[in-house]
Amino acid sequence: MPPVEAEPVARVSGGLEGTAFLVTGGGTGIGRACAAALAADGAAVTICGRTAERLEDAAERIAAAAGFGGSVQSVVADVTDEASMQSAVAKAAAGTGALHGCIANAGGGGAMAPYALQEVDEFLRVLHLNVLGTLLCVKHTVPWMRKAGGGSFVGMSSIAGHVTHPYFGAYTVGKAGIEEMMRNAADEYGPARIRFNAVRPGFIATEIMSAIPRDSDVYRSYIENTPLGDVGNGADVAALCRFLVGPEARWVTGTAIDVDGGHHLRRGPSFLQFAEAMHGREGLAGTLAPE
Repeated sequence: MPPVEAEPVARVSGGLEGTAFLVTGGGTGIGRACAAALAADGAAVTICGRTAERLEDAAERIAAAAGFGGSVQSVVADVTDEASMQSAVAKAAAGTGALHGCIANAGGGGAMAPYALQEVDEFLRVLHLNVLGTLLCVKHTVPWMRKAGGGSFVGMSSIAGHVTHPYFGAYTVGKAGIEEMMRNAADEYGPARIRFNAVRPGFIATEIMSAIPRDSDVYRSYIENTPLGDVGNGADVAALCRFLVGPEARWVTGTAIDVDGGHHLRRGPSFLQFAEAMHGREGLAGTLAPE
């Protein structure tokens, strides 16, 4: 696999001193970049994920870049387990007695297949990871944000939540669900001064996306459909999330923002090469044009 591109250092400006945030899926990629951006500007950040060693490594990197009194701690938690998330949120709020925001970044995809070949258990697993995981973050952070007098919640969607990605199965459905959850939550909790927004990354150079060979048809389809003609990195997404959770975005709620180099202006990537490798052309019958 090709190496993951280095992440540029985010601009540091302060402004989050005295605040506390939870970042799920904070051990790698976009989540780690988001946590680093918050800690660099003075926030007390708690990262959670399912692998202790990965979280510990991420916490060391984040702590090294923290500024303005910012700090980081980690907690092992599974976003699909309610008791686990309730405990993680309580730990995130323990230092300040309140929570000022959450970046619900944990999520992921599953088996690539057309809908006629989707396995129900796998489909539900992906929906639970993305939709239920985000719901549990909302459910257990809202009381702490109300205690803080307001807050900001960012749900991590994807370009796949609104631009077709054939063979992506439950992932596209899950990300679209997150966006609608953010819209409804923004309406419900606006009176409590809690803002909810979704972020839509395109192709971001992370550990997961490094599995796409740079000489593949899939990678070329991403580049060809991106007006800026490149891929993004974690810091690009982190900069947007940092804005959304901060006071600068006090009047922004209930929206979904693309950070994809303009990819949403064209069409989604083609994963036909991968789908054919898994199922063969005969397995994809009915989804391909007649020969």
